Amino acid sequence: MERLPLWAYYGRVDLKTSIAMKILITAGPTREYLDDVRFLSNASSGRMGYAIAQAAIDAGHEVVLVSGPVALPVPAGCELVSVEGTRDMYDACLARFAECDGVIAAAAVCDYGPRERTSGKRIKTGQSITIELVEMPDIIAELGRQKGPRWSVGFALEAQDPHRRAVEKLHKKNCDAIVLNRTTAIGADDNSIELIDSTDTTVAKWTGRKIDIAHRLIAWIAATLAD
Repeated sequence: MERLPLWAYYGRVDLKTSIAMKILITAGPTREYLDDVRFLSNASSGRMGYAIAQAAIDAGHEVVLVSGPVALPVPAGCELVSVEGTRDMYDACLARFAECDGVIAAAAVCDYGPRERTSGKRIKTGQSITIELVEMPDIIAELGRQKGPRWSVGFALEAQDPHRRAVEKLHKKNCDAIVLNRTTAIGADDNSIELIDSTDTTVAKWTGRKIDIAHRLIAWIAATLAD
């Protein structure tokens, strides 16, 4: 019987890869403060990113985990860089990427933030207010521009025309592959993903616990993208 590659199996991959890598992984949400109390964010729990970090460690890789604010235990053996805002995550990733072999950008960063942050707590007046929002730095796109011989894997959480939009992001951000998941993944222990490579081909569809999907993703990267 033909032997399948490690990433083709549904279950957890426990075998360590023969090529050890240093991987930059982003996880969790970011926060953009309106004042010193209120902020814009999202419902990301960070579970997928932390599962990927654990899977990478299990496979014998070195991990730099750049994480937004989450309520999760840090995987033993990884280096944690805690951040809060999108610009903080951007700066941390750019500072560490040069020493890594690749990046997996699983964080759910804020795309927009207030142009100005109010000092203290904004007082309620009974009147409507207008807050001007500006685009935040695009972390994975900038890493894609700077990657050189490194590899990059992005995440796309889409609701409308998901495959097409994921492929657009794949090329716009110069990724080697992109993981498409749905809004039902937010805060859940399970996920259902589509893995798309740089030829726009869906190379895998996995459904199950996030930790199992994470092991399969790490095995695929080691078998496909690692030198």
